[in-house]
Amino acid sequence: MRDQTVGEFLERLAARVSAPGGGATAALHAAQSAALLGMVARYSDGPKHAEHAETIGAVLSEVDVLRVEALQLADDDARAFTAVTDAYRLPKGPERSAAIAEALAGAAVPPTRTIAVAERLVALAEVLLPVGNRNVITDVAAAADAARAAATTARVNVEINGAAVVSDVDALVARADQVTASVREEIRK
Repeated sequence: MRDQTVGEFLERLAARVSAPGGGATAALHAAQSAALLGMVARYSDGPKHAEHAETIGAVLSEVDVLRVEALQLADDDARAFTAVTDAYRLPKGPERSAAIAEALAGAAVPPTRTIAVAERLVALAEVLLPVGNRNVITDVAAAADAARAAATTARVNVEINGAAVVSDVDALVARADQVTASVREEIRK
């Protein structure tokens, strides 16, 4: 997916095909969150923000890695869900049932990892919020909202594949909402 244009991806997403779907979309929400945080960090790395240079540098390094990881998760999710549809096409019998169970377990892995990435992104938004360049602070809120969407969308995809969600997504949502509320409060001043 990383080599497709946005239009090509959306065309494929809208098509009557099993993948990409919600899991890949969740991972792309996470990638967008990481990119937004990277942009804010890059606008916050000048002399005006020198006292926070170490923090901003650490955020920048991590979000660049998380952006790449999220893009990989989008591809992983599409491949994993394709394995599910392939398993359902097998002839009925015990081999098919085993293949479906294995494929469903595998399909839960990318969205589970996406939730973990989203958790880290919200934490990084919380770190960047008080020290980031105020001219782009609304992008911290946009990043938190994108991470929130990544986590809630991924949670549904984990659940549909029959796996348990190990993260407290509701707590993550509350934290993301608090970042956005803080930004909105600041821009009203």
